[in-house]
Amino acid sequence: MRFFLLDRVTELVPGKHAVGIKCVTLTDQTLHDHFPEHPIFPGTLLVEGMAQLAGLLLEATLKEDGKPVRRAILGQIDKAKFKGPAVPGDRIRITARIQTTLEAAARVEVEAHVEDTRIAHATLTFMMREVASERVHEERRALYRLWTAGLSVPIP
Repeated sequence: MRFFLLDRVTELVPGKHAVGIKCVTLTDQTLHDHFPEHPIFPGTLLVEGMAQLAGLLLEATLKEDGKPVRRAILGQIDKAKFKGPAVPGDRIRITARIQTTLEAAARVEVEAHVEDTRIAHATLTFMMREVASERVHEERRALYRLWTAGLSVPIP
């Protein structure tokens, strides 16, 4: 099973930041067992959603014309803190800001908010790797096009 944990990217500024949205709905299968009669969006999936947005930001930032696209692979999660829940009906706003980039790695600060309340934050470290599979690139580009529909941004 694949989890696509963003519904839309509303802002993407390569080299700087990205903003995305995840809408929590009661139809999400993960909420049926987490927890019965008190559904809460799992923190692990929230981190994955933050990582997906950060990965898009890094891939768009580090894309070089004429060179193979390097894909962002999550390598480390630091200082993850969960301050409050996200429940059905909530609209989670995720923000990713580049902290540092190197040739083969990058660090991104991520936050998640419900309305004006910060519910989570972390520092994520990614490895940037060339991936030989054209299928991976095609699937990633298709997903990025869906997420960024309506934005005028480069799709890595």
